[in-house]
Parts: sequence; structure tokens; C-alpha cells
Amino acid sequence: MRRDEEFSEFFTSRFDWARRTAYALCGDWSEAEELAQNTFVKAYAKWSSVRRESADAYVRTILTRLFLDTRRRVRGREHPVADVPEHGVGGGFTEQDSRLHDALQRVPPKQRAVLVLRYVHDLSIEQTAAELGCSQGNVKSQTARGLATLREAYGSPVNSESVR
Repeated sequence: MRRDEEFSEFFTSRFDWARRTAYALCGDWSEAEELAQNTFVKAYAKWSSVRRESADAYVRTILTRLFLDTRRRVRGREHPVADVPEHGVGGGFTEQDSRLHDALQRVPPKQRAVLVLRYVHDLSIEQTAAELGCSQGNVKSQTARGLATLREAYGSPVNSESVR
């Protein structure tokens, strides 16, 4: 299969997954769409050297790092927008999960990235550390702090099963 056809097939099958992950990280569908698109642009540039069996992990790593980079760059800036749309794009958290989603958005970006990788994508501490380019100890401390912040923001006990 040619490179473009192979990538096109991968993109088609994984874009919605990437967009939902981005939404879990940033909490905004427009930004999630942009993060997912930028992720696939970067993945396409390196597609010839990407091992197909680890393509999902490669894309997840790019997505998470892009999210964290945007948080570092735009800290403290205003984000002007046009008219707010009446209805958001569907496909993210359900109505029942909206309280959890709102609480997750109050968790600092690095901690949120760790929580999404650990509990949404069910990665191990070692895999999360590799994807974020940090130590396992950092992942453990960010997980503990993130869960504490999430519990406080949620307002009632949250355990790891609640965030899966």
C-alpha cells in the first residue's frame, strides 16, 4: 500500500479517537479539532519512519505534547472568539459525565495530561512517563496531585474507577 493511502486509512480510523482525547485534555471542541489536526500533520511528516504497530502511541504522544506546549505558550493571554455557537459538537462526555468533565478542566494541564493518559487511555506509569518524556516518579506525583485536585474540584469522593 502506498504511503499516502496507508496514512489516509490510519487518519480516517483514528481521527475521532484523537479528537476525543484532545477534548478530554483541553475541554473545548474547537481547540480539540485543531490539536487533532496538528497532530496528524506532524504524524504525516514522519509517517515513513513510524512503526505501524506503535502508530497509536506515536500519535497520542504528539497530541499530549502539543496540548502541553499550547498551555505553556498561551498562559495569561486572552482568547477572543466570535459568536458562541448555540450547540457544541457532540461525541465527548455525556450529560452525566459533565460534572466530572468540568472538574477535570480545573486540574492543571500537566496533571490533566497524566490523568487522561493513565485513566482514559489506561497506560501504565512507565508508558505515561515515556509518552511525556519525564520520570516515573514525576508521573506518580502528578497523578497523586491531579487526583487530589480532581477530588476537590468534583466536590465528592472520586476514585480511579470514576475517571475511567
